[in-house]
Amino acid sequence: MTSVTATKRPGPDSPHGGRNGPGGHDGQGGQGGRPGRSWRPGRSGGPEQKAFGDRAAWFLVLPALIPILILSVGPLLYGIALAFTDAQSGRTRSTQWIGTLNFQDLLHDTLFWDSFRIGLVWAVGVTVPQFLLALGLALLLNQNLRLRWLARALAIIPWAMPEVVVGIMWRLVYNPDAGILNETIRDLGLGDGRDWLTGLATALPAVILVGIWAGMPQTTVALLAGLQNTPRELHEAAALDGAGAWRRFRTVTWPAIRPVALAISALNLIWNFNAFALVYVLTSGGPGGRTRLPMLFAYEEAFRYGQFGYAAAMGCVMVAVISVLLALYLVGRLRGGEDR
Repeated sequence: MTSVTATKRPGPDSPHGGRNGPGGHDGQGGQGGRPGRSWRPGRSGGPEQKAFGDRAAWFLVLPALIPILILSVGPLLYGIALAFTDAQSGRTRSTQWIGTLNFQDLLHDTLFWDSFRIGLVWAVGVTVPQFLLALGLALLLNQNLRLRWLARALAIIPWAMPEVVVGIMWRLVYNPDAGILNETIRDLGLGDGRDWLTGLATALPAVILVGIWAGMPQTTVALLAGLQNTPRELHEAAALDGAGAWRRFRTVTWPAIRPVALAISALNLIWNFNAFALVYVLTSGGPGGRTRLPMLFAYEEAFRYGQFGYAAAMGCVMVAVISVLLALYLVGRLRGGEDR
């Protein structure tokens, strides 16, 4: 009777296989007896794989980066270069390099500095009341009220309207003959009304009021998001400790929404300083330059008088001011982070 010997599967210590055998995979070229490094899934590859990953990341970023370079960075650099030339309108006119002459003329241009002062008054006059009113509205919309969803929807309607439409609508409101504002004043027996957008004393306050109304929704939405991220347990604990509404706001609510408040206020200040369309539709800078913001002044120099180089110099000054505001904001955020 023939005996059959069963073959045994090579084990890990067998010379014919296993982890450290000649046919094994030990990560060390198959040398037996030497303890090998086990392969783990998800381990990062070598330098070649890392370089490939970096190139792949750049390929993913390029579709978003190219439009920014073409539509934002390119025109900015071109405008800065244009500020050092005497570029004017006209095809046959040659452009010459004049150095800092435009900036020297700008230092002695009282009309520009008047517009700059008006721009600062406009930016601060819109941003501060806008923030205070938006904060109050956000606190109200954060309460558990009936039809709160409807109030939130109505609150963002001005944000959904284009600035040109807002300007036309408010021109109708301020109309001296048939505007709803003057009609209301007459009905209440407070007088015959006035021409709000052409009066030297009322034009800028009237435009500021429109700016507050138009920009308040986005500030409200940002602050409301910050309020909703505040844990309710903190308010409940403060209430149990006997803290009133003002103390809860000062010690719980404000510290929680402070980063959002600083961010949206800085962005609103920059946005309002660069305002153009709304004021252009309402007053076109009048009357007598009372509402001529820096952007309007630069626009007139470039497209009404054809002084492209001089207008570009004004743009450079405004970019420098905005850069300073951004730097102050970033420094404040960094210091706030270090304090925490």
